[in-house]
Amino acid sequence: MVAKDPKLAASELMNPYERPPSMSVRQSLRNFLYNSETGAFMGRTASSWGKIGLFYLIFYGVLAALVAICFWGFFQTLDPRIPTWQLERSIIGTNPGLGFRPMPPSENVESTLIWYKGTDRENFRHWVQSLEQFLEVYRKPGLTPGRGANIHNCDYNQLPAPGQVCDVDVKNWHPCIMENSFNYHRSAPCVFLKLNKIYGWRPDFYNDTKTLPDNMPRELKEHIAGLKVKDPRQLNTIWVSCEGENPADQENIGPVNILPRRGFPGYFYPYENSEGYLSPLVAVHFERPRRGILINVECKAWAHNIKHSRHDKLGAVHFELLID
Repeated sequence: MVAKDPKLAASELMNPYERPPSMSVRQSLRNFLYNSETGAFMGRTASSWGKIGLFYLIFYGVLAALVAICFWGFFQTLDPRIPTWQLERSIIGTNPGLGFRPMPPSENVESTLIWYKGTDRENFRHWVQSLEQFLEVYRKPGLTPGRGANIHNCDYNQLPAPGQVCDVDVKNWHPCIMENSFNYHRSAPCVFLKLNKIYGWRPDFYNDTKTLPDNMPRELKEHIAGLKVKDPRQLNTIWVSCEGENPADQENIGPVNILPRRGFPGYFYPYENSEGYLSPLVAVHFERPRRGILINVECKAWAHNIKHSRHDKLGAVHFELLID
């Protein structure tokens, strides 16, 4: 019978639940990094690290594949140009908002005040440059992807074909043009307005003068009545009015001219996200506003299916004008 090694026999008799001999921190760290007795590296042998690494590689690979399949299936239900939820079923709804440009500097992001000194070019540089930047895509068709071959010079008797987009010729809206500094140097500035885009929305025009609302400005009513006799096709327009908000503002605002046709022509609608489409604009030219006085201005877009709410920013926009 072969005798056992005394050291091996002693190790077999050791209590497995007995606390292991104490080790220094340095020695414990060295054993954790690499244990020469077991060949373990950071608590695991090479084969153990290989098995657990292979498991997680397969696990996360399958998980990533399942997520990719879910996203692929989801995107198959979407159209890149046509929203799934439209008009009444969408968050945007059916009442477009009205916005204005130029906007105050970024540090006054919540302000709606256009304030400058007409005799100081450096003072009104921000407002002019802001408009130049905003109108750049309208002046240079190449900046808008797909805009070029499908641009159509639309008119009330030359409607765009499916897939075509109408041109917005801001270069000829004198005096509200870049070369004229948008008339800011003459203390008679231009402010540009645009309606928010709502896919598939069709304006319900005021084609019958008998249905004009009571709160529509009298001058605009007279303009619409005159067009009904001269050129009824131009009645297919979303009309725009800009007035002083209060009686004092109405006295100080002076004559207001809206270019080019006192509103947004109807042939720009409905918006269908056609390639190269740009929203129609109007330029509001304040011809002789009183200087040195704050003027509250309210502009509205007019159609049967446009309701006005300054609180919800629907169909109307408010800003202030102060020219020193």
